[in-house]
Amino acid sequence: MAVRVNVREFRARLSAYLRRVKAGEVVEIAERGKPVGRVIPAQTPLPERMEMLAGMGLLLLGRGKLRPRKPAARVRGKKTVAELLVEERG
Repeated sequence: MAVRVNVREFRARLSAYLRRVKAGEVVEIAERGKPVGRVIPAQTPLPERMEMLAGMGLLLLGRGKLRPRKPAARVRGKKTVAELLVEERG
């Protein structure tokens, strides 16, 4: 669970809150009672960060696998699309 602090307290005790973040806690920063940002540990695994973003309504997690799609471009000849792009861009 996140610890919520206001901007003034966060600025005054920045070192203490950074120590808490390093220890694995999430610090939520609020301005006039409304959340404006979060400081999360850099080592937080990607799935956990994605769940956090989904919980905040900033990310919609997909369900299942994507269906295969047809290639967007066809290539005539033996070169790949990537090789043609590199050749064109010099």
